[in-house]
Amino acid sequence: MILTVCPSPCIDVDIEVEALSVGKSNKIISKRTFYTGKALNVAIGLARLNADVFTTGFMYEENCSQFECELHREGVPYKFVWNKGRVRENYKFIDRRSMLTEVDDISPAVEDGKQEELIKLVAQLSEKCDGIVLSGGLAKGMSPDFYYEVLKAVPSGVVKIVDTEGERLEQALKCGVKLVKPNLDELQRTLKKLITSKEEMLDCCRVLLDKGAEYVLLSLGKKGAVITDGKRHFHCKSVNVAKNSTVGAGDGMVAAASNAMLKGADMLEILRCGVAGGTAAVTLPDSISFTKDKYEEILSSLTVEEIR
Repeated sequence: MILTVCPSPCIDVDIEVEALSVGKSNKIISKRTFYTGKALNVAIGLARLNADVFTTGFMYEENCSQFECELHREGVPYKFVWNKGRVRENYKFIDRRSMLTEVDDISPAVEDGKQEELIKLVAQLSEKCDGIVLSGGLAKGMSPDFYYEVLKAVPSGVVKIVDTEGERLEQALKCGVKLVKPNLDELQRTLKKLITSKEEMLDCCRVLLDKGAEYVLLSLGKKGAVITDGKRHFHCKSVNVAKNSTVGAGDGMVAAASNAMLKGADMLEILRCGVAGGTAAVTLPDSISFTKDKYEEILSSLTVEEIR
């Protein structure tokens, strides 16, 4: 079983308008609402690949019902640590000129003692797991060392996979992590370094390896991804697809790569599967993950080359 842990769920609302006029009335052309959170998205992707998955994390009482409906629909079992208040809501306004305006909600705080409750729950659930995926941001007032405390509670034989950035990633690496999946921007922000060449990119990946990662899966967006263990480096170029959504693309990559890794795949196959999952996720306008058919179609067309 693979356990995914979501410390900060959110509701993403994408609103399309003709032209966003500040201070005036605006008519909505279309509206899409996603009940999301990085580790929840990963869990759904894993379920669509027929993996044995369970998810946990923080949840809030006032507007939680649709999250539960989504997980029931996808066949993902869950157990949350409950808090008073509302899940944060983020808004993206997209006008016909392709201008994007984002309004992000404040992440709600968790109640006293809830962090310890979630750590104990993760420790209990992970005893039955082959792997754990910890990803995303943190609730208001939480310290980045929460990542360290969660992973420290996981038994040593469980494969640890992390998708986050900055101090949260630094804290996670202290526990030793099998796979980390930053994108290029996240890697630059984490190491406070501008990457301008292939050599600099690989050097920055080596920093994460030296800090405690066994593999770095670096997302390059439409250019695909790179995987490295510090000794060998491979690149998989993505394929051209109709890009209908960016919601959950990185999580699709984590889901597919995690599934492959837990099945014993080698570096090249982990990379191919990750790129297929991320690419397939952007083809669906109304979903936070991919379909298995689309994933397998894209996977069959991907090739990997070694970086020298």
